[in-house]
Amino acid sequence: MKHTLSAMITFVAALAAWASTPAQAAEITILVNQGALSGVRDLAAGYEKATGHKVVIDFVGVAEQAEKIKTGAAGDLVVNFMPAIDELIKDGKVIGPVVEFARAGNGVAVKAGAPKPDISTAEGFKRAMLNAKSIGHSNAGTGPYNTRLFQKLGIYEQIKDQIKIITGKPVAVAVAEGEVEIGIQQTNVIQPVAGTTYLGPLPPELIEYGHFGVAVRNVSKNEAVARDLIKFMTSPEAAALVRKSGMEPPAR
Repeated sequence: MKHTLSAMITFVAALAAWASTPAQAAEITILVNQGALSGVRDLAAGYEKATGHKVVIDFVGVAEQAEKIKTGAAGDLVVNFMPAIDELIKDGKVIGPVVEFARAGNGVAVKAGAPKPDISTAEGFKRAMLNAKSIGHSNAGTGPYNTRLFQKLGIYEQIKDQIKIITGKPVAVAVAEGEVEIGIQQTNVIQPVAGTTYLGPLPPELIEYGHFGVAVRNVSKNEAVARDLIKFMTSPEAAALVRKSGMEPPAR
């Protein structure tokens, strides 16, 4: 209890250090995809509380985000997987550098009330996949990691006919609806979802991380505040906000 209280006091004090806000608060817009939405929401709320600036989260799908950036729609920052932002820098759509602020691996969920296999070890996860009647994962974001994982475990050929690629909705929703027996998706996306039980992340030795970056867009009208938000998002003090929704700070 003392340790928890001490950590909370330290976190609150750290946020207060960001409160040297200019006399006039600004409003900035950040383009975000599904993979990082939960973490960005918590970081934005923390930044708003600490500075008084307003952060508007523009959550769109992959195609919509690409179109907005291509056509120069208004906005100040973009969040995406690191390689995707690297390409935007090459195309002159964002102003470098791109800064990694979070990472996330995959987790596993089953329908609420269904048996809960132990996936805490590599052998347990492998057994759960072999026993599953159907396995769902996406083919975007960290979804393609699963094929490599199944191949690494030597079970892909045995389970490939049980695998269903989920599109148009989160994998956990497909689990809740009974479309698949077990689902795998990014930890902060697969939980919490009503009608499912989250079994936890993949065992550490099996995790492959997706790395999320943030960068200033070339159409930003308030670059100074945008860069201040990036500084906040990547600060040690904001790590608790990154972890709040199931993401992790980058390995430093």
